[in-house]
Formats: sequence, C-alpha cells, structure tokens
Amino acid sequence: MAQAFDIISRITERSGQLRLAEQKVAEAILSDLSFAASASIGDLAGKADVSVASVTRFAKAMGCRDVRQFKFMLAQAVAVGQRFFDGGDQTATQPPELADVVYNDIHAVLELNRALLNPDALLRAGQLLRDARMIYSFGMGGGSTMMADEARYRLVRLGRPVATYHDALLQKMVAATLDKNDVLLVFSTTGNVPELLASCEIAREYGVSIVAITALGSKLAGMVDVLLPIKTLETDLIFKPSSSRYAMMMILDMLVLELALLTKDRSQERLRRLKYTLDTHRGGNDRQPLGD
Repeated sequence: MAQAFDIISRITERSGQLRLAEQKVAEAILSDLSFAASASIGDLAGKADVSVASVTRFAKAMGCRDVRQFKFMLAQAVAVGQRFFDGGDQTATQPPELADVVYNDIHAVLELNRALLNPDALLRAGQLLRDARMIYSFGMGGGSTMMADEARYRLVRLGRPVATYHDALLQKMVAATLDKNDVLLVFSTTGNVPELLASCEIAREYGVSIVAITALGSKLAGMVDVLLPIKTLETDLIFKPSSSRYAMMMILDMLVLELALLTKDRSQERLRRLKYTLDTHRGGNDRQPLGD
C-alpha cells in the first residue's frame, strides 16, 4: 500500500518546478479546491485552459498513479474543512472583540457541559478513585495530555497515589501491569484515538476499572465503567485554541471535589498541611491558593 501524503502541501511545494501547463493546473486547483475535487478531468482542464493530457501529467508529477487517485487524495484533503484553507470568517476580528469571542466560546462550552453532568456518574467515579490502590491518568495529544497531568496535580493534593502517562507504547506497557485494584482515569476529547483505545482494551482484559472524561457516543465511551461525558463546540476561527479543554477541566474539578467530600476528614488534613507548608515557604494571606 502506497504511503499517504498531504496532497495540498505537495502541490504547493512542487508547482514552481513544473512546466507552464502543469503550473496552470496547480493554480486552478489551489484557487478552488472543492471544485477541483469534484470536477471531471475535462472540466478541470477547461478551468486551467490546458489539455486533458496536461492534467494527467500533473497528477503523475504529484506522485499519483493517475488522475483518479489524485482526485481521491484531493477530496480527502478538502474534507478537513475549507476553514483551514481560508482561515475562517473571523480572522479580521480585533481586540476587544477578539477577547469577547474567546470568552463567549468558553462560556458556551461550559454551559453545554454543565447540562450533561450526571451526579450519579460523578459519585461512582469518585468512589472508584477513593478505593483505588493506584490511579493511572492517561491522555494523548494536546488538551487531553494537559488534563491528564492536571488530574495528577489535583489528586496528589488529596493524598491519592497517582501517575500520568502520555506515550502510546508506555501506556500499553503500564496497562499490562495493572489489576482490578487499580483505576484508569482517561481523558480524550474525541474518544477515538486508536493508541489510547488499545491501551484501555489491555487494561480491561485485566479487570481494571476505567473512568473516562470523553465524548458521548465515542468508541472510548462504549468501553468504560464510568463515563463523564463532554461535548465540544468548535468554531470557524481556527487560530483560537479549542475550548474543549475547559469542559474537561470543569468535569475534573467536579470529580476531584466529589472525591474530597467522600474522604472529607482525610482530605481536610492533607489540604491543611499543604496550606501550612506553602504559607511558611512564601508568606502571604489566608486566601492564597494551594499552589502558584
């Protein structure tokens, strides 16, 4: 099977090295990707004002067997979304309007995910974390990796034994060492990352309980013991970081609060020690946070 490649990048990189007729094909394609992906070879040749043979030569110059394969790869690239080619409709937005866009997206995603909250699921998840011999926090990618680490920072404050892993192979190795006394806490915005799913499947084989903060209806959601669902709200402003991490953080905050209340006396003493140690170290007033 031939190695897949980014056809858009290849067109951009190679077009300047082609003959004039083939450069015209490249220009016609890049000027209207959606049209090029769906047009017949004759229509594409007509738009570029070249012969059909020039379109065929262009496809082969891009490393494709023929025009059919080229159009298939072009359609795959276009499926990513036109917003990633034109930058979205909101690129001209300037502060303070830009700040409002970011804030409103965060507010909207928090409101939506507040409505998805299931108190019974939170309680079950908190009980699993309370009773676990060891908690392993898995996440891959951007926001999910950050949230897996955030879970470790939160849980250690309550005296819970916790470790975080992000590397796909290391996750598999760790999953193979777990048993029914451990709990796997998994973060995934989409719930469809193959490597993460494979690690969770290994953990399941050994009777490990899995708690996941992930998309409702995803593959991951269908294989866990307790699902804490999230819903993302992606916009056409591609330059703005995804607000999905705020949804995951809100659910994590609620989960950790649930755990703290389930172990109230023990958690209170752990937090008192933290506060004493931090205030002794840095000074400050009673309302400074347990961290920095």
